[in-house]
Amino acid sequence: MMTTHTATAPSGATAPLLSVRDMTVSVRDRGVVRPLVAGLSFELYPGETLAIAGESGSGKSITSLALMGLLPNNVTVTSGQALLEGVNLPDLPEARMRAWRGAKLAMIFQEPMTSLNPVHTIGSQMTEAIRAHEAVSRGAARSAAIEALRRVRIPEPERRMKQYPHELSGGMRQRVMIAMALALRPALLIADEPTTALDVTVQREVLDLLRELQAETGTAIILITHDMGVVAESADRVVVMRQGRMIESAPVDTLFTAPKQEYTRALLSAVPRLGSGAARAKPLPPTASVPVARLVGAQVHFDIGANFLGRPTHRVHAVEGATLDIQPGETFGLVGESGCGKSTIAKALVGLVPHAGHVEVDGKALGGLTSLGRRQICRDVQMVFQDPMAALDPRMTVGEAVAEPLLIHGIGTAAERHARAADLFARVGLTQDQMTRYPHEFSGGQRQRICVARALALKPKLIICDESVSALDVSVQAQVLDLLEELQAEMGVAYLFISHDMAVVENVVDRLAVMYLGQIVEMGTRDQVFGNPQHSYTRRLLDAVPIPDPQRKRPPQAQRPGDLPSPIWPIGKAPARVHLRDIGDNHLVAQEA
Repeated sequence: MMTTHTATAPSGATAPLLSVRDMTVSVRDRGVVRPLVAGLSFELYPGETLAIAGESGSGKSITSLALMGLLPNNVTVTSGQALLEGVNLPDLPEARMRAWRGAKLAMIFQEPMTSLNPVHTIGSQMTEAIRAHEAVSRGAARSAAIEALRRVRIPEPERRMKQYPHELSGGMRQRVMIAMALALRPALLIADEPTTALDVTVQREVLDLLRELQAETGTAIILITHDMGVVAESADRVVVMRQGRMIESAPVDTLFTAPKQEYTRALLSAVPRLGSGAARAKPLPPTASVPVARLVGAQVHFDIGANFLGRPTHRVHAVEGATLDIQPGETFGLVGESGCGKSTIAKALVGLVPHAGHVEVDGKALGGLTSLGRRQICRDVQMVFQDPMAALDPRMTVGEAVAEPLLIHGIGTAAERHARAADLFARVGLTQDQMTRYPHEFSGGQRQRICVARALALKPKLIICDESVSALDVSVQAQVLDLLEELQAEMGVAYLFISHDMAVVENVVDRLAVMYLGQIVEMGTRDQVFGNPQHSYTRRLLDAVPIPDPQRKRPPQAQRPGDLPSPIWPIGKAPARVHLRDIGDNHLVAQEA
């Protein structure tokens, strides 16, 4: 049964900007019409933020595409209305709708790489979007684009204007999309998971920026997200959707304090909360004579640019002098913003990037290994990636995918490999009859479970989880994290857990290191780092974590002055190395200038 509350207009607003009335969106598949969103109704006033929350497949994104007139050819609005300033959006012809997009309503999409043109520079795409809706010169449009990039905290915006989308990280591309939408100052902004790919500090800055824009222009925002912390901090009202239907609608305070529906209560209870990790604390694994992995003064550099002789002009100091160790049976966390070197350390551990300094796995140094030695490293270290769909071959059944590592390493007969895969499926909560299916037949959470099963096939000593739960819904995320914990207790495997979600990290790690611009600035146990953060960057990361409590509204975070620092240095120059000091019980903190 659906629970609703009557929308209350913000102070000064007399009529809704957007009124969605009993809207149904249906798909026609092989002659059968099936509703994807059924009977959706809500109102949105100028200056208001409405959050549409729910898990994958609930109809959130389909709703946004219907409002933008961007539905696929076989999907249409079959009944109801979506009135923007009194005009029914589904009835607008494409020519008029094209003029409205950007000027009247704009959208920030979830996946920026599919929204940006790969053959045009960032600058040409941004200036084109601005000039399509505003009568300004090319120079004025370029200045507006640079300012928009600067406002979303993109370092060196003038240089970024000359780059192509593939040259930017995922977080950078999402910031470009946000800057492009904000530059046009629309009356209605639809943000579809706008901060999912962003670091927690940039996420907070972007959400602060959206609020500033609202205060300046009265822009109304529809915020589509599965992050209930973002909902609590940003929304005035919330619509909760499940399987294409609105099951609850309420002011944000009411929804968090007194949710009416069991599904809403389950959704809220699955949210990881900063500060709850101490309750899950367990004794640290004993220090072994030979750690599973160890780095001592590890460096990873990439040369870029070229002068007229073809020689590189600059160097990316991706990792600069990192020293850490991971013990058997331990979960070690690496946290920090995009580009800080977290994933590069993971790649160095599996031999995917050249490195200087000392890197070893299970007591064996990676430098100078034979091909047979490198093959053994692949057995000892496995990875679980962020996007399980991209990590699985769509032409291969999932049973074949899980058994493939055994085949590559020549382990067992075909029957033994099948039996091992079936056992792994059972361990990750899947059934043997699912082994004959293909990746597209599973949900995102099930696909990530399959990736975990594949990583376990070779009985590794270390599994690297690189943002392995960041793309999952909170309830599915909780299930995968519980699975990883159960497997660790059962098999004694160690994890290197890489994430920018500080609340998740606090709930799963034993020890962690905080990275900034390729260097470790703080390292210690979970209780040391989260309970007594000493470095200013660590404190900034923790302060930026969204709190799933609408009663605790935080003031906007202070903007960092000037451009963000960059790990790129001219050839011959290098960043100053930080020095870690022990402030007690092996809690290491970098000295600050």
